[in-house]
Amino acid sequence: MDTTARRRRKVVVDTSNDIYNHDVVMYNDYPNGDIALWEFEDLALERLQLLRIIEQASLKGHKPFTDDWKKCIKEDLSKGQLKRYLRMMGGYCSQSDQDYQARRADFLSHHILRLAYCRSEDLRRWFLNREIDWFKIRFISQTQQGVMKFLHNNNFTYTPISQDEKDNIRSDIMMSTVGMSDVAIDSSDFYKVPFTEVCPLVAKRRVFLKDGFAYIPSSELVVCIQAKFRASLNQALNVICHRIPNLDDDRINSLLSNIHNTYTGQNYTVQTDTEAINPAEIDNYSKKHFPMCMRTIHDVLRTAHHVKHFSRLQYGLFLKGIGLIYENAMEFWRQEFTKAMDQDKFDKSYLYNFKHQFGKVGNMTNYSPYSCMKIIMNNVGPGEHHGCPFKHWDPSILKTKLNDYGVNSEAINTINDLVCQGHYQIACTRYFEATHNQAPQNTISHPNQYFEESKNIGKENKAPKKN
Repeated sequence: MDTTARRRRKVVVDTSNDIYNHDVVMYNDYPNGDIALWEFEDLALERLQLLRIIEQASLKGHKPFTDDWKKCIKEDLSKGQLKRYLRMMGGYCSQSDQDYQARRADFLSHHILRLAYCRSEDLRRWFLNREIDWFKIRFISQTQQGVMKFLHNNNFTYTPISQDEKDNIRSDIMMSTVGMSDVAIDSSDFYKVPFTEVCPLVAKRRVFLKDGFAYIPSSELVVCIQAKFRASLNQALNVICHRIPNLDDDRINSLLSNIHNTYTGQNYTVQTDTEAINPAEIDNYSKKHFPMCMRTIHDVLRTAHHVKHFSRLQYGLFLKGIGLIYENAMEFWRQEFTKAMDQDKFDKSYLYNFKHQFGKVGNMTNYSPYSCMKIIMNNVGPGEHHGCPFKHWDPSILKTKLNDYGVNSEAINTINDLVCQGHYQIACTRYFEATHNQAPQNTISHPNQYFEESKNIGKENKAPKKN
């Protein structure tokens, strides 16, 4: 698949391409033809955002594949303007130009992320699990006609058993298959498949077995199909992993090798219409609205009147993102640092750094505040206070600090368990819940998101209640 840098324009899709005639595909075919470099990157980031939304729906406490879980995914897709993926959850399999556009984006983005996520066992596992979820979401949304078309497209030879055979094992099906009554049996097709293809059903004793075959209703056919999808995708990722060293295009190598750490949420760079904050309110804000990573740096700054380079970057960009304008920021840092040094030293050694954060010097870049993922991936050395407390702190220190911040023992234990499992952003979300007595609207993925959601809760609590 070639990539070419061109001006952004609407992509014309060849609707005669059979690859794009169904919402559910096994991705066994490979892309061909050209793709613009901008579209390559857009498709990769949109797919990554989709997979993260699917992951977060479960982390929010919804049981996978329930109506609430799917509703959560649809709402987040809508918020993220991912209309193409939202369209594919309907199960319509219509043949409009918009449907072809959505399927093309789905097909290409899947193969693009294969190149990114084949590179380690952990990345392959994460990608595989999310892709299986996305595959199953679409499959179980299909009508019977849509399922039959999918089976035909992929040369699967699953055929329903005859009515006579169904009647002969009717009582056995009722005893062994969950939710099966006479009416349900009559209204469902049943398939005879090797029991090895439905091991999850066998393990849970949810299927009738006879002579090495399992008799499954059409609603459980997805178990067979997703097992084949898992095996096919796992093999493909292993093959690509051995071939990836031959990919020598510098234009896309950087994107692919770093995409898992890419932030896909809202950009919190201050805009001209952002409400400015008063520097005098920062102490109060730090106690009420700052995530632990920023509150920690603020506490150190107020105590030592100095923080090291990476702490200044992490905290300075955060303050810029919450509305500390340039003039106030310069005065804020100057007042604090000159409590431990003279103004001449501050101007010579530190002022340039703070101006650089606002794009006033150097290459004039208006830098964005760091996301949780960027903070988590940072290295933190002795005597440094940047980074993520849930990732970089010793558990005993974290426990003490959480207790100092008023978190109850039950919440501390929950947070500690999440930290031990490597769920640092979920741990931060639980910290938010413990300190606000309610959950944020979304899993915390950015310190400025934490601040914004905390401020919104404060505004709601202050608002007069309507009679």
